[in-house]
Amino acid sequence: MAVINTCVLGVGLSGLTFHVPFVLALPNVFALHSVLERNPRAEGGKVKERFGVTVKIHRSLDGVLADPDVELVIIGTPNDTHYDFAKAALNAGKHVLVDKPVTASVEQAKELGALAKLKGLVLYAFQNRRWDSDFLALKKLLAVPETSPHSLGAITEFESHFDRFRRGLKGTWKDQALPAAGLTYDLGSHLIDQALCLFGRPARITAFIQNLRGVGNPNVDDSFTIYMQYDAGTRNPYPLTVILRSHILSVRSPQIRYIVRGAGGTFTKFGIDMQEDQLKVISSPSAILEEQYGMEPESIWGTVEKIEADDTTVTRSRWPSSDAGAYMELFKNLGAAIRDGSELAVKWEEATAVVELIELAHRSSRDGVTVPVPA
Repeated sequence: MAVINTCVLGVGLSGLTFHVPFVLALPNVFALHSVLERNPRAEGGKVKERFGVTVKIHRSLDGVLADPDVELVIIGTPNDTHYDFAKAALNAGKHVLVDKPVTASVEQAKELGALAKLKGLVLYAFQNRRWDSDFLALKKLLAVPETSPHSLGAITEFESHFDRFRRGLKGTWKDQALPAAGLTYDLGSHLIDQALCLFGRPARITAFIQNLRGVGNPNVDDSFTIYMQYDAGTRNPYPLTVILRSHILSVRSPQIRYIVRGAGGTFTKFGIDMQEDQLKVISSPSAILEEQYGMEPESIWGTVEKIEADDTTVTRSRWPSSDAGAYMELFKNLGAAIRDGSELAVKWEEATAVVELIELAHRSSRDGVTVPVPA
């Protein structure tokens, strides 16, 4: 079966860290045909400089779209370009993988979905953190039967964090007040996507979104707290509150990741999936295939605290993140969808729902109200 000729748009952090290594690590599925790099600093560009691989360099999007050999376009450029670039690529007959947030508005996301369907092309959202080691461990825990000694019982509260400590601006496009700017569109895309995977659509959303530090453009948020409320029903006997947070001035190491409270126990997890840090420093894509890639150290495994039958005694046990993080699975699924028509692991409707909830969160925060979420 012919490999999928791929062009990666953008060779900054996103392209060189999250896309190029996986395309190179799956030579039986993809070929890194080219990249979009407008001003290469050195002969061969950044891909040659870092990975020792020579690829074609396009200087403009028009050049990419006119290249008949390019079958798949991966969009890892700034957020405000995602919609325009994806639409142009689909109209040029290319399959598309687009980084999150997929668009700045739900209307744009719906338009792209309809266009991909009309063209018979694969449109895939890069929600890679569905394959974080800690999220995989959490899904396993929530799936254990209630008779298991690790069962938390019916979940009443789910808290998910991406916190950090940074006093100043990064000095990148992320500091600019462009469409889809700010931390809610950035990290919030991951937290909302994970929550939707676990619990589905909420009934209501209440959000507090702000530029906490008061630096840079006041319209570019650097911290958020989002409450997603679920009514009691057949899926869960108790009302459920999902709390999604990203705090820019959080002093802790390792940072809190999850706190999950159930009627029978609590799960607490510190520290974050290792893949991003590993991908930032690898010089060869073969490192992704090594045994220790994506494995969490035991020091940041989660803890389950269970209440015993006397409703007083609490027992503690570790809940291992024993499955390695596996962003590779997203790319394998993408390749299978293009070549074999396999079902998408990340459906475009799910990515659209993430953008919808981000918009509702911004409305809630701006107006100071709780916003109902359409069924």
